[in-house]
Amino acid sequence: MVTALTGALALSLVTGCAQGDSVSAGGNTVTYWLWDANQLPAYQACAKGFEKNNPGLKVKITQMGWADYWTKLTASFIAGTEPDVFTDHIQKFGQFADLKVLEPLDDLGIDDSAYQSGLAANWKGQDGHRYGAPKDWDTVALFYNQKMAKEAGLTADQLNSLSWNPKDGGTFEKAIARLTVDKNGKRGDEEGFDKNNVKVYGMATGGAGDADGQTTWSPFVASAGWNYTDKARWGTKYQYDSETFQSVVDWYFGLAKKGYLAPFTDYTDGANPANAQVASGKAATSFDGAWMISTYHTTKGLDVGTAPTPIGPTGKRATMMNGLADSVTKNSRNKEGAKKWVRYLASNECQKTVGGYGIVFPATPDGTRAAVAAYKKKGIDVSAFTEPVNDKKDSATFSFPITDYAADVYSLMRPAMQDVFANDAPVSGLTSTNDQINLVLGQ
Repeated sequence: MVTALTGALALSLVTGCAQGDSVSAGGNTVTYWLWDANQLPAYQACAKGFEKNNPGLKVKITQMGWADYWTKLTASFIAGTEPDVFTDHIQKFGQFADLKVLEPLDDLGIDDSAYQSGLAANWKGQDGHRYGAPKDWDTVALFYNQKMAKEAGLTADQLNSLSWNPKDGGTFEKAIARLTVDKNGKRGDEEGFDKNNVKVYGMATGGAGDADGQTTWSPFVASAGWNYTDKARWGTKYQYDSETFQSVVDWYFGLAKKGYLAPFTDYTDGANPANAQVASGKAATSFDGAWMISTYHTTKGLDVGTAPTPIGPTGKRATMMNGLADSVTKNSRNKEGAKKWVRYLASNECQKTVGGYGIVFPATPDGTRAAVAAYKKKGIDVSAFTEPVNDKKDSATFSFPITDYAADVYSLMRPAMQDVFANDAPVSGLTSTNDQINLVLGQ
């Protein structure tokens, strides 16, 4: 279905150009789509600032949920009703670049050094052109129930200095075992623990991780020295056949067999994500992204703490540093206004405004500092998310894999990873999946 939809989109672009002129929102209006309702007020504030600086131009913002967002955006490209500007995700960038539905932004004068390291470079296509202006960034950390940690005898200092390895799990696995409690009150590290009747899991499940494992296995494979592809950006060969990758994934999902990690069946993307498992008391910890900070801290009855990802065999921590961007559509009906709006969105003025809402970490250093200060006013310590970005000596950050055929990679890896987690399929089977992926990439 993904392949068919991709093909349909590619074949429809020519007709889409003609249809686009008939649905113009008006020569003085820039249409802008985003998916996060929490960020809507911040960007409405930016729109006011933009309109004040650009008399005569108006910004019309449309917000919709994550799943609907991508479905409707793809449909809009087919129908020729796409917005002038939309919030882009690095996971989707490769597909949109392939389909040539994005407008180059080289003329905006964006300076890579004005943003957090690496963010701007992620949005350059294989042709060398820029297709996205840096918007914000996020990393992953360990959220934990402070009451449960205290009852288990684990201090914040201990949780902040956890380490792991794929042989015995290190202090990380010991901590997760300690936090696990069965129906009879036995902890995972105590004699008589019943792994088949668990009341509280040491760690919530975030599913099988699909092709990227952002909030599941990615901190572990990366801190073991593994990389998704043969190059940091626009790789031509995936490496899911690596012995390192497969051994780490085998250990990670093995935590569920021991009763420490909630089973695959406990997770559904919409109804029971990791944060819901922690909120309900079903799990003591979860790996999650910075975009979830406010959600955890506003959960009634939950006193939550955060710890950085554990130190791996490389001697460093690792966390995915994802970055969003704003992109202009190739068939924008107000391309001049759209580019002005994107340039403003990427400006320090707008990014500091967004940071002041304490919802996300904007891409500019000043915007990030504004966000940290806003979180601090709310009594929230976000250092577990920011320190890995600032401290390159002890931490490593890495990006989503950026390659051609991202949708195809996802459609192949998602069921393969679910088979390993849910059905205990051997990890060695990922080698054949990797071969299929590289065949798609032309290897």
